[in-house]
Amino acid sequence: MLIVGYEEDQLVAGEALLDTPGFWASYLIWLCDSDGDEDDDHPSPEWFGATDEEADAAYEALSDESRWPVFRIPFHGGHTAVVLERNFPEDGGTEYAIVHPEWGRPGFLATIDGHQAGPGLSWRELVYIAENPDAAAAGIQDPQQRLLMLIPALGDVELPDEAAAVVGRALVSVGCPAESASRIALRLLDSPMWKPARWTRPDRPAADGEPVFAGILECDGQLSPRRGVQLAQGITREQCDRLARALGTWPV
Repeated sequence: MLIVGYEEDQLVAGEALLDTPGFWASYLIWLCDSDGDEDDDHPSPEWFGATDEEADAAYEALSDESRWPVFRIPFHGGHTAVVLERNFPEDGGTEYAIVHPEWGRPGFLATIDGHQAGPGLSWRELVYIAENPDAAAAGIQDPQQRLLMLIPALGDVELPDEAAAVVGRALVSVGCPAESASRIALRLLDSPMWKPARWTRPDRPAADGEPVFAGILECDGQLSPRRGVQLAQGITREQCDRLARALGTWPV
């Protein structure tokens, strides 16, 4: 598997891991932590319908230093959101990006590691990507799995009232017990990594030769890769148009 910027790394398709018992617990449990957790409210694999052993085994596969799993989420216009487990020894992390075969470099959304950057997606973008798979492309097609794979990149202060219910249904669909799905959903929507941010259309002039296209949202989060810059840099206006349509943010 080849992704621009990772040509020397051991990338492998990771989609088969989604069927591994304990996968969702391993992938999302850290995002359920809260500083105010009491002992009886600390997240555990059981919340996700998994055992400790299953979650540990899934974590070993996700963090394999010799095989870096990449999860592909293809959507409109040939775009693909990718979740890449960057398994450097003692310096692991997870990258969230959007790639396209015509682009010279990925459009970065978020990085989760010791020097995290995010958020990278608004709620509107997250749901639109999740619900509009490209059936002809390789990768994750199930809308519920797509939403859960990308939710760590979410940070949006303007969540709709139904957001927790949407995430809760997705969790139940991947095997979480109904009695814990609502609790997990609320934790996932209140990320410990970054504060919820506002997403707006840019109103600044172009700079350094980069087009500024009001159809692609920008973020005001202090740590966001999308703060004051276009999501995909170095692309043409036509490519911006296509990306904005694929993200569901243009035309209004």
